[in-house]
Amino acid sequence: MPLTADLTVTPSPTPLDTGYAPELRLMRVRLLLVVGATFVIALFVGGGLVAFGVPGVGPLLAMLVRSAPTVATVALPVVFVLAIALVAWMARAVIRPAEQLAASRNDLGTLYESARSRALEDSLTGLANHRAFQEEFESLLALSIRHRLDLALLLIDIDDFKTVNDSAGHAVGDELLIEMGRILRNQLRSSDRVYRIGGDEFAILLPHTDADNARLVANRLLAACVEPRAAGEFRRGFAFSGGLTAAPTFASSRDQLLNQADEALYQAKRDGRCLVRIFDPATSKATLDIRVLNERSAAVADVLNGGGLWPVFQPVIDLRNGEVLAFEGLTRLPDGTPFRDPGVLFEAAEAAGRTYELDLACVTSILKGARTIDRRIGLSLNLSPRTLETPEFAPGPFVARLSMAGWEPAQVIIELTERDAVRDIDHLRRVLDRLRAAGLRIAADDVGAGNAGLRLLSQIHFDIVKLDLSRVQEGARRGTSLEVIRSLADLAARWGAMVIAEGLETADQLRLIRSLPIAAAQGYLLGRPAIVPDQRSIDLDALESGILGVTTETPSTGISEFERRVELRRAASRSA
Repeated sequence: MPLTADLTVTPSPTPLDTGYAPELRLMRVRLLLVVGATFVIALFVGGGLVAFGVPGVGPLLAMLVRSAPTVATVALPVVFVLAIALVAWMARAVIRPAEQLAASRNDLGTLYESARSRALEDSLTGLANHRAFQEEFESLLALSIRHRLDLALLLIDIDDFKTVNDSAGHAVGDELLIEMGRILRNQLRSSDRVYRIGGDEFAILLPHTDADNARLVANRLLAACVEPRAAGEFRRGFAFSGGLTAAPTFASSRDQLLNQADEALYQAKRDGRCLVRIFDPATSKATLDIRVLNERSAAVADVLNGGGLWPVFQPVIDLRNGEVLAFEGLTRLPDGTPFRDPGVLFEAAEAAGRTYELDLACVTSILKGARTIDRRIGLSLNLSPRTLETPEFAPGPFVARLSMAGWEPAQVIIELTERDAVRDIDHLRRVLDRLRAAGLRIAADDVGAGNAGLRLLSQIHFDIVKLDLSRVQEGARRGTSLEVIRSLADLAARWGAMVIAEGLETADQLRLIRSLPIAAAQGYLLGRPAIVPDQRSIDLDALESGILGVTTETPSTGISEFERRVELRRAASRSA
């Protein structure tokens, strides 16, 4: 017979058991039956023994009955009834305190259950709270391990909840939490357990569910949250990030599973939010050997100290006349490093806590390599949110560094990369405002790849919006991607931001982008990253026809044209 187990949690027994009333009733019936039977037996057996065992008693009793029929017919039954009443009264006197005690225990038990229920319930959402999660997680996990049955753990964190509280007030934030609780209850099975374990944090235990199936459940929940609703406390769409793990596949202890789900949740935040990630042991920081971490940190330090980073520059082309508007400064790695590409280097720097140092090293390298660029052309520098959020970063000294390299703030664009998730949006906004006040332009990179870029557009004012490479590449093939590009371009135009399409590689893509309200573009078709930046204009019509064309004229506009376009778009937005 196959082994099965019911993973439904049974409430822990209360110290005040409330099941005594039926037993008391049964005890009372038994006691009365015993008393009655004892009296009858005593009456008949005792009377018989006396009548037949004592000489002369039997005839005497018969004579008394004949001589006193009234006594025999009235007094004896009365005495019999009084005896029964006396025994019953004595039994009642014994039972009454027990009944009172049982009633008191019942009342106390009811009060205890009510108090315990309130102690394990979140008062706002009606879900179970963190204490209940701890108790039931242990119980469910023990059953899962004992019977080798799947148990998935999903941790959820509502995206941008602090922004809702700060902008709309805590009352609206409470409505969002209530709506989240309602969605979770309605979308999950009766056997699934849902908890609110923190301010905007929720936990879900899914019995008999592995990680892959749990991800399907999580994505269904995410879809229900993102869609606007016709009814409910909070009707606007919202998103969450989630981290998944499962027992016994990934771990068999509560602490391990919690750490794994939390790490997967953090990865979802880093990857752009509005995502659900499954714990991956291969990339887990918790499973990395300390020696490997030390080696990576030392390798990052070698790159920083050796000064081996070398710059390359990719042109941003004006789609109206083919002139170079700006160069995006990128870095390449020296030979002999253990990192296969700059992305891996930045991941290692993040793990080692050296993102700020690496960003500044890249900026220094790019500024040295950009000395030959015509100053009428702009220079774009990539900076991580982690760098801008760190207390060590100061806008004033950064602008001074640019001036020492011969670059005025109005000529420089800061691209906010999406390598790292934004941790403190308010601090980041303040830093970007100070950079903009100094004259720099701020660009949002890789918009359209996920929800992270779109979220930042609603929270931070950008001068430039760079559409994600993958969207541009799909645009010529898929109508939905084309609509996304058009919508993003229109949205940026209403905000007075310039739109740059990234990743152009074919003539068809160029033809498509030029038909849309997009000001500029970059990609391998228009110019590959090069050590020596090519500042000549491009014949865009020839490129559309499949004929590579580069003119020899030096740019006649450059950053001044870029500034003029931005101001025109802002003016149009204000008038609208």
